[in-house]
Amino acid sequence: MAKLNGNYSVYVGIDWANDKHDLCIQQANSDRRKFKVIKHSANTINDWIISLHKQYKGQIAVAVELSKGPIVYALQKYKFVTIHPVNPSMLAQYRKAFSPSGAKDDPTDAELALDLMLNYPKKIKALKMESEPVRKLTYLVEQRRRLVEDRRRFSNRLINTLKQYYPHLLDWFSHRGSGMFCDFITRWPNLQKLKRARTDTLRKFFHAYPGRTASCTEQRLVLINKAEPLTLDNAVIESHQLLAVALANQMLVVVEAIKIFDKEISVLFETLPDAELYKSLPGTGPCLAPRLLVAMGENRSRFTSASEIQMSAGIAPVTERSGQKCWVHWRYQCSKFVRQSFIEWAAKSVHQSYWAGIYYQQQRSKGNTHQSSVRSLAFKWIRILYRCWKTKEAYDESKYLKALRDRNSPLLFKEKAC
Repeated sequence: MAKLNGNYSVYVGIDWANDKHDLCIQQANSDRRKFKVIKHSANTINDWIISLHKQYKGQIAVAVELSKGPIVYALQKYKFVTIHPVNPSMLAQYRKAFSPSGAKDDPTDAELALDLMLNYPKKIKALKMESEPVRKLTYLVEQRRRLVEDRRRFSNRLINTLKQYYPHLLDWFSHRGSGMFCDFITRWPNLQKLKRARTDTLRKFFHAYPGRTASCTEQRLVLINKAEPLTLDNAVIESHQLLAVALANQMLVVVEAIKIFDKEISVLFETLPDAELYKSLPGTGPCLAPRLLVAMGENRSRFTSASEIQMSAGIAPVTERSGQKCWVHWRYQCSKFVRQSFIEWAAKSVHQSYWAGIYYQQQRSKGNTHQSSVRSLAFKWIRILYRCWKTKEAYDESKYLKALRDRNSPLLFKEKAC
């Protein structure tokens, strides 16, 4: 049996659940195993881990199918506990190897997690915690992204509702997730009520919002004056306007919450030593720069090559070969949020980086789709980011273009030949 790196007195495999956790416990230098079930509560977990530590007097290695979550957070606070996250897909395949019938049981999964940790220490590595500011930033950017998805969901439902009785707003407003759009709906939820509003009242409403709203005010007032109702059926109007107002109010709450998260993320991001590195990357901006920082982390030993990042982020394709058959597809087992961060950054960089714009156009000229071209660009950007991350140097576009010219890169050579 392979040995874990570390002097552990006891090993624990956990199959977690919302209400209870199945445990498989094995003392070091022993083949005997004990099984136990504990309730999921802060007090129960605390009593169990403290009693285990008192019984075996030493470090405890824990294997669990999570790298974050309630049970992980509960165990992180103990210095004598080292968590070894097990990939759920790996555990599922390992289970199938010993149970082809598909049988599954919680105590068995806890034991299999323990086996994986003990038998494959090079694959099941200990969880290394980032600093508190980086971990906080990780949670903030992930939660902000969920709020953005909520805003999009509410916006789509609101658009569909307005199409049923009040489609004019979709022509008058291009930003359907803005506070002004939602405030307009809550104040004038149907065309009949809007028609009764005074012109000065409408003009004052539009001028209360900064930006380019003022330049569109007069045009909107003309369109409002000429607008004709889609339907006069009160059953349709009254029922749909209630839903429209409810959705607008929900979206207003989400929009304000996103602003709060943006402020908190910005303040925390600026305090981190790597902030300038990520701000120097073309196309990052205030949203993507913090997301890239948490994707890479601050532990420089976490990745030993750019290819590891490309695989971890799901950007590198997967090749399957069997006999004369070969199938290339994108990676399914990865952090979708991290992959999304790199792809969104690559798409933004097309308009802010000279070479990235050229590369993207070359990919499109080969017949590749937009998404395929952006993923290829993200693949190249990760190599550059890895170099900057390892050396702790900010990205310099002019330096990179000079390097491309010095080695007669086909990227710039083709552009010059055109």
